[in-house]
Order: sequence, then structure tokens, then C-alpha cells
Amino acid sequence: MPSAEMTPASMHEPELVRPAAAEPVRPTSEDEIARAGSELIGGPLGRRALLGTSWWTPVRVVALVAIGMFALGLVQKAPCYHSSWFFGASSQYTRACYSDIPHLYQGRGFADHLVPYFDKLPDDMSGGMGYLEYPVLTGVFMEVASWLTPHSGTLQRQEQWYWFVNAGMLMVCAAVIAVCVARTHSRRPWDGLLVALSPALLLTATINWDLLAVAFTAAAMLMWSRSRPVAFGVLLGLATAAKLYPVFLLGPLLVLCWRAGKWREYAQAVGSTVIAWLVVNLPVMLFAFQGWSKFYTFSQERGVDFGSFWLIWAQNSSNPPGTGFVNTAAMVLVILSFLGIAALTFTAPRRPRFAQLAFLIVAAFILTNKVYSPQYVLWLVPLAVLARPKWRDFLIWQACEVAYFLGIWMFLAYTTSGEAHKGLPAHGYHWSIVLHLVGTLYLCAVVVRDILMPERDVVRRSGDDDPSGGVLDGAQDVFVMGAAAHPPRHAAHFEGTQVDWGRPVPPSLEDRSL
Repeated sequence: MPSAEMTPASMHEPELVRPAAAEPVRPTSEDEIARAGSELIGGPLGRRALLGTSWWTPVRVVALVAIGMFALGLVQKAPCYHSSWFFGASSQYTRACYSDIPHLYQGRGFADHLVPYFDKLPDDMSGGMGYLEYPVLTGVFMEVASWLTPHSGTLQRQEQWYWFVNAGMLMVCAAVIAVCVARTHSRRPWDGLLVALSPALLLTATINWDLLAVAFTAAAMLMWSRSRPVAFGVLLGLATAAKLYPVFLLGPLLVLCWRAGKWREYAQAVGSTVIAWLVVNLPVMLFAFQGWSKFYTFSQERGVDFGSFWLIWAQNSSNPPGTGFVNTAAMVLVILSFLGIAALTFTAPRRPRFAQLAFLIVAAFILTNKVYSPQYVLWLVPLAVLARPKWRDFLIWQACEVAYFLGIWMFLAYTTSGEAHKGLPAHGYHWSIVLHLVGTLYLCAVVVRDILMPERDVVRRSGDDDPSGGVLDGAQDVFVMGAAAHPPRHAAHFEGTQVDWGRPVPPSLEDRSL
């Protein structure tokens, strides 16, 4: 039986010191793919280069690259912007440039100045939806974009404007995400380039409004890394008011604060999350409850949908699972995943980093959910970068997601092209789902390995403990279980640099040529 006991960290590890004064980590010195990629812009930075003397700081470069990649994503949507959203049932799928935004301009009443949640949608307009099926803060975002859209000219012209206005607002969100990731790990600002150059960001940023919740979540992670739990909670509450998934971050934070004994900070985070969520939701909840609750009832009532392993089961079985069974099973799987994360947290040789567990819990929700829209990958991008800032692993995962992005549109092209059957049949689409699942599971496995073998964690190998952990960074443990509660009697032989977490690496290693 594993033992649980109150244990001061000094029994198992040295006092940790934050490496605030250490030099920034240069990715070209520790990542072979980053080093090879740097040849496109002149090669790795030399060790005699004068850093900090130019306007081109890492954060500014990351922000500009993110905006540039976002602009390329707008170009990728150009064929649909000019014609495919409006003419032909399947061309927006064959060109892989579909977006919900222009279609919902009229479909959710914005063209007719209907107020979200308060005004009931005509059945012929919304397909029987009744009310807007998005959380309140996302609905506010959509409404603000409608106010900025010229309500004149043809409906097609208005829909084009509505998409373009939303794209401009979402571009700001994309820049915020990249900057927050670049600043969360203060010694690793160049990791933000993984977000900025993400193929998933380029392809899926303007499919829907998910970037709003992702931006609030990334900002919340930044605030927690700065030891500001109230600001973290406010931003996380706003993120949850825009999308459901951010609230799952409170689960990993619970077990991390439990292991470190940071109950006061956790209570502040939870309290401010609830208050911020209520400030946004309560007015609509009180005066338009039926419209407010549509997001939650729709989430429960919708059947098995695109992208999930449940769909593969349903389309290959004579007895497909019902909606009620899938809802229950998915919830049980998420709970089991959280219990597994809790066990991992309490038994790991070193307390896991917050970003690692945040990635794992959101990935578990995505993997077990009954639907996986292609833009859901955006939920994971900043968390994946903070959890495992390794170009090889990130690009392997992104390649799988790009394959899924193409697979779903080719499948929809196949189903909407009639007898022409242009695109990918069901069994081909199922393989793209498998690729998405395998890619995400691969990244989860690598993160779990880093937790169990902290010397493999690229963040800790550079001398940090938990730079996204805020009050957890360098904190002593007060509650551990199993093997973590007992110092090892025999040391395993390890061929490599021994990691002293929380202290900068020796100058001889830091000064290597980039």
C-alpha cells in the first residue's frame, strides 16, 4: 500500500532557488530542429552576439510572427471568402476553407439585430436551435462584431464583412496568446514561436470563436506564473464564460497546491474564478434563463459527432452507443483521467509543473469527448508549448492535426457532393480521426514521461523548477505518497548532466554556441 505522510521537502530535495537572474534559454542551443530551422534566417545566434540591445526583443518578434501567420490563414480562407461560402454545397470543403462565422451571421439572428439569449430565433433561420448555443462571453464577442459590421448592401456582403471583423478581433486574441506564452516562462521567451508558427493556428483560427477563450486561458496562466492567484482566477472565470474547458485547469491546480500546501492561493483562485464567471453569466441567467441555458442543454443533447472515437464506434457498429450512454461514459473517463493525474502528482519524484498537468487534463477531455471540431486543437496549442517545448514532438503532433483538418473537410466534401463523391469516404475519415487521437496520445505520453523522469524535461534541464507555477515554483512539498515519500536508497546510473532543479545551469553549458 502506498504511504501518505506530511513530509518537508528538505528530506527529499535541496531548497530550490528561482533562476531569475539567469540568461534566457536559447532554443538553438538545446533543440536540433530549432537549430536547423534557424538556417532560414541566417543560422544560430553566436555566443558573442549582443543581446538586449535591439528593438527586436523575443516577445515582439513572437507577436509579429503570430500576426503574420494569422494573416496567411486569412489568405487560406480567401477562396471561400469570395465564393465558396455562398455558392456550391461542397466547394468550401474541397478547398478546406470552411468557417462557421459567415453562416451564423444570419443563422443566429445577427443580420436581423436579434439580441442573443433574449430573442428567440425563428426555426427556419436556426434549424430549430431556438437560441444561440454559445456561452455568454462568446455571444457578447459575436454581438460586438455584429455592431461593427455594416448592415447594408447584400446579405453576402454583410456576411463577408462580419467574417472580416471577427477575423480582426480574433487576430488580437492570437497575438495575446503568443505573447502570454512567450512571457509565462520568463527564461524561455522563444518558445512562443511554437505558438506563432503553429500550422493549427494558421488553419483553424477563424473557423469559430475559440481563440477568445484560449486567449483568456493563456493570460490566466501568465498571471499564475507571476504569483497572482486573484488575477488568474478572474481571467480563468472569463475564459470559462467563453468556453467550458478552461474550468478543468482548477483540477490539476488543486492537487498541485495540495502537494505544496498552498491552500490560501488556491482558495483565492477558485473564489475569483467563480465571481468572474457569475459577473458575466448572472445577468443573462436571471433575465433570459432559457436562452442562457441553451449552451448546456445543447451540449447534453447533441449526439455523437465529428472527430471522436465514439463516431468510429457508431459508424462501424450495428448497435451504436446512445447519447445518454456516451455522456455518462465520457464523464466517467474524464473523472478517471483526473484521478490518474492526481495519483501521478502525489507520487512523482518531483512535483509536476502546472503546465504539464493543465495540458494532460484538457487533452483527456478532448480525447474522451463525443465531438472534436477541428478548431478544438487551439485549446491545446499554448498548453502543449508550455508543457513540452520541444520542436520535434510539437511538430509530430501538429502533423497529425493537419491530417485531421484535411480529413474532416474531405469527408464533408464526399457527403455533400452527391453522386460525384468528391473527397474522402467514411473509412478514410476514420483513419484521420485515429491520427488525431494517436498524435495527441503521443504528446500526452511524452509529458507523462517527463513527469516520471524529470531529467528528461527540457524546461527543468535548463535549470528551472516550475516557471509557470507561480507560488509553486521552488516550493517545498508537504504531502506526497508512495515512492515520492521516501528518499531513494540506491541511485540509478544516468549518462548525462544531473539536474539541480531551480538553479541555473553552469555557465559552461549556457555559453554554448547557438
